[in-house]
Amino acid sequence: MENLLKILYVGRSSDDIIELRTHSEVSVVHKSNMLEAVNYLKSENKIDAVISEIYISGGDGIEMNNWLRERPEFDRIAFILISYEFKAGLFKTAFDSRIDDYFVLPFASAESIASRIKFIVEFRNKYSLTSYIDINQDIKYEMPLSKRLFDLLVAISALIVLSPILLLIVIAIRLESKGKVYYISKRVGREPFDFYKLRSMRTGADKELNKLAKDKNQYSIASEQTEIDFSKPCPVCTKLNNGKSCSPILHIGPYKICDYWYHTQKREVAKSKSAFIKISDDPRITKVGKFIRNTSIDELPQLINVIKGDMSIVGNRPLPVYEAELLTRGVISKRFLAPAGITGLWQVELRGKGGVMSEDERMRLDNEYADHFIGDSYSFWYDLKLILRTVPALFQKDTV
Repeated sequence: MENLLKILYVGRSSDDIIELRTHSEVSVVHKSNMLEAVNYLKSENKIDAVISEIYISGGDGIEMNNWLRERPEFDRIAFILISYEFKAGLFKTAFDSRIDDYFVLPFASAESIASRIKFIVEFRNKYSLTSYIDINQDIKYEMPLSKRLFDLLVAISALIVLSPILLLIVIAIRLESKGKVYYISKRVGREPFDFYKLRSMRTGADKELNKLAKDKNQYSIASEQTEIDFSKPCPVCTKLNNGKSCSPILHIGPYKICDYWYHTQKREVAKSKSAFIKISDDPRITKVGKFIRNTSIDELPQLINVIKGDMSIVGNRPLPVYEAELLTRGVISKRFLAPAGITGLWQVELRGKGGVMSEDERMRLDNEYADHFIGDSYSFWYDLKLILRTVPALFQKDTV
């Protein structure tokens, strides 16, 4: 059957593995030591997941996982480590080594372990970990000279030509509401920097963001669960006898919860939180603010960021720190390999059309621009085309 989960089990043959072999959606190959397992994988046998005991002949489960992760051709193979007793040190080492999951025998049931492996396999096939950026790696970043010279030429020229308009807008902002006419916030591009904009909201608007994000965030996904309920029992653990748990017990503050139930609820909570925040019909925006946003005049001080080298004319939008923190792992982190920009691919694709953009679409477009920038893929003419496409997007219906 083509849809069978193909699992390589490394270690002693136990009753749990015998039970797993009887599962209708699983095919299990058993190897007793690391050498046999490595030779089996090298022989081009297709495997979806490896389950390895911590103590195996010829090495251990951590070494087995490291061997897999050092070889990109095996990156999509899920890895589950198992032991016969829970050890806190081993638990930490396992996840520090990027092991997908860690279980203590006996399994809750063949059904539960098969379901968990299926989820991990699907995740790895969707988000291949070879695209992950190692945050500890010193990645050399060089701005192409042609791009930097173009940025300086455009930014300096634009500031000189548009200075009369900037002066009038500054006066209008000051007359309408008290406070500074400009706005500075920390943003993250290749690295954190001070991001400049003309103030388009009333003073103190930042304090209202959390409440508005819950009700009016365009990128939000509806979810019933908004926080982890530690009092709610794990449905798998309740089926076990003698107070056994289906996975290691975590101690979080005064609470105890099994690892499986904690991460199951954590995924549900994550569905209610979005990496990006865009408020529809934001009530914090002033009258002058609405005008300068619809005409993108509020973005003009970012030309100073371009001159300083914090940003480029074309790139991926720099993110507030709270958004950037959610995008630092996985394939989605590729966006940070491109410079921060005043305009970019996702703005010209949908922003000017007045369409509603999903979070997945925006992340895909950010990564697409990064693909055009890194290595030898950079093209000055591609940037120029995006700038020309930005012109009709400047005058938009939505206030964003």
